[in-house]
Amino acid sequence: MALIKSISGIRGTIGGKVDDNLTPLDTVKFAAAYGMWLKKHSAKENLTVVVGRDARISGKMVSSLVCNTLVGLGIHVNDIGLSTTPTVEIAVPLDEADGGIIITASHNPKQWNALKLLNEKGEFLNAKDGEEVLKIAANDAYTFAEVDDLGVYRKKQGYIKKHIKEVLNLPLVNVEAIQKAKFKVVVDAVNSTGGIAIPALLESLGVACVELYCEPNGQFPHNPEPLKEHLTDISELVVKEKAHFGIVVDPDVDRLALVNEDGSMFGEEYTLVACADYVLGKTKGNTVSNLSSSRALRDITEKHGGTYQASAVGEVNVVELMKASNAIIGGEGNGGIIYPASHYGRDSLVGVALFLSHLATSKMSCKELRDSYPSYFMSKNKIELTPQINVDDILETMASNYKNEDVSTIDGVKINFASEWVHLRKSNTEPIIRIYTESTSQQNADRLAERIIEEIKKCIS
Repeated sequence: MALIKSISGIRGTIGGKVDDNLTPLDTVKFAAAYGMWLKKHSAKENLTVVVGRDARISGKMVSSLVCNTLVGLGIHVNDIGLSTTPTVEIAVPLDEADGGIIITASHNPKQWNALKLLNEKGEFLNAKDGEEVLKIAANDAYTFAEVDDLGVYRKKQGYIKKHIKEVLNLPLVNVEAIQKAKFKVVVDAVNSTGGIAIPALLESLGVACVELYCEPNGQFPHNPEPLKEHLTDISELVVKEKAHFGIVVDPDVDRLALVNEDGSMFGEEYTLVACADYVLGKTKGNTVSNLSSSRALRDITEKHGGTYQASAVGEVNVVELMKASNAIIGGEGNGGIIYPASHYGRDSLVGVALFLSHLATSKMSCKELRDSYPSYFMSKNKIELTPQINVDDILETMASNYKNEDVSTIDGVKINFASEWVHLRKSNTEPIIRIYTESTSQQNADRLAERIIEEIKKCIS
């Protein structure tokens, strides 16, 4: 069990002891710290925060604690209930609110939950602001409102519909071509809020939807991280239903993975590549992804005459570099699509609409489209951490061992070889070291990962 405090929010397992897990007291403490930060940085007297949650079992409890803590600080709350991360991001500016909190642990299993914190633009707090929230929480520096100054709690509905309308109005979403293609798609929403949002989006686009695990009850039928080994059910159903492809989203709907018509993986790394290929084919520009993402985005960007850059891992880092480089699309290789024409946040609804537009106008099957891209293969692994393991020492040793290679220490350690790379970094959301490798074949990627893991284990021992 664990509690992880980071600049992007607080994430932990439900139950247990205070400050070791995400208990009700920890939830209140961190929500109060965010509220105090908001009051300090806003010139407005009356503040409003949008709160939404995914469908995990603890969501209603955590949301209630968060909402009432903000009310206790004198902050008004617009509770939009079951929602998605990108929907809350869009709701903040729609409501002209001063911030937002998303109750979700993203791809983590059901025992986890988290508070993701947004600014007045509906974007994640930057490092400086996140550190200030952590400091307020560490010092218990809260002042609550007197009875006549309590905030107002409002329940508000219909934001997923508003989100879908915004997606349909994007100029590059070719609604007519999608409707004419008469697609049939299987959707695995891991029994969370994607089961509300994605089928509704598909219906509005005239796409026949076969629902798999779309009841938003929080009972995840498999590990919610959209990796190949967790997606055997949808792979089989796509083939059985003779669907054009399959759509997989994580519990808060900011990661999008696709399944080809033959049940093989399109690859979550290639979700961004395909959407970028479509956007860059219509609008010239630059792209950004993080250091753990495939080289394929670089190749596609350069093919279209643009410039590709890599940021440190983390959505806020990707967004900052996208803004600095005027990137027209970007994201993360875990299936996260950031399309500034909509908003600066990973958004699976936007990703689905752009991909459908691409597929409809390309006249290719899903598998044919995937095969048209440069072939890179990734291996994603992790090593569980204990308090005794000094991660910084391990990363420093690995960087030293490969000092004669092209080594980047912007975020952890990335070692670039001629035809492959490995990226090692401590996760911000789980007590693990992530080990990502990419090469020209799956065998080579796996082999490189195995070699690096053995070297890390030697460092630990």
